[in-house]
Amino acid sequence: MKEKVCAFTGHRPQNLPFGFNESDERCQTLKKLLRYAIEKLITEKGVTLFVSGMALGVDIYAAEIVLEMKKKYPNVKLEAAIPCETQAVKWREKDRDRYFRLIEQCDTETLLQTKYTADCMQKRNEYMANKADYLIAVWDGKPSGTGKTVKYAESIGKTVIRISPSEL
Repeated sequence: MKEKVCAFTGHRPQNLPFGFNESDERCQTLKKLLRYAIEKLITEKGVTLFVSGMALGVDIYAAEIVLEMKKKYPNVKLEAAIPCETQAVKWREKDRDRYFRLIEQCDTETLLQTKYTADCMQKRNEYMANKADYLIAVWDGKPSGTGKTVKYAESIGKTVIRISPSEL
C-alpha cells in the first residue's frame, strides 16, 4: 500500500498578520489549526509522511508540530525538502539555529539542487505537491509563491486544505 503524504505551503512571517511575533495570539491560533489539521490527517486519512519546505514561517511551524506528533504517533515521518544548500544563509542566527536543529530531527532530507537559482523555490514546491496526497496551505488568496503552489497542486488533482491567515 502506498504511503499517504502531506506537504505544507504558507506565507513567511513578514506576510502573516502577526509578523515574527510568535507569542501573538493569532500565531498561537494558527499553530493550533495546523496541529488539528495534521492530527486529523494522521488519524482519519492514514497520513504517515509529512514534507516541509523548511522556509521561515508556516513551514517551520508545521515541521515542529509534526516532530511533536511523532511522540504520540511513532510511525509518522518528517521529510525536509530543501530547495538549495544556501536556503538559510541570510537568515538571523536564531532562525538558522532553529532550522538546522529541525533538519537534524527529520527522518529524510531531500536537497533539490546545490546552488540557488531564481526558480529553485518553485521547483521545491512542485516536488512537494507532486509527492503529496494532501497539501495544507496557509494562504490569504493573494498572488504569491504559496498561491502558485496551491494552484499547481489543484491542477494535478491534489486535495488542498486551506487555512486563511486573515481569519485568525
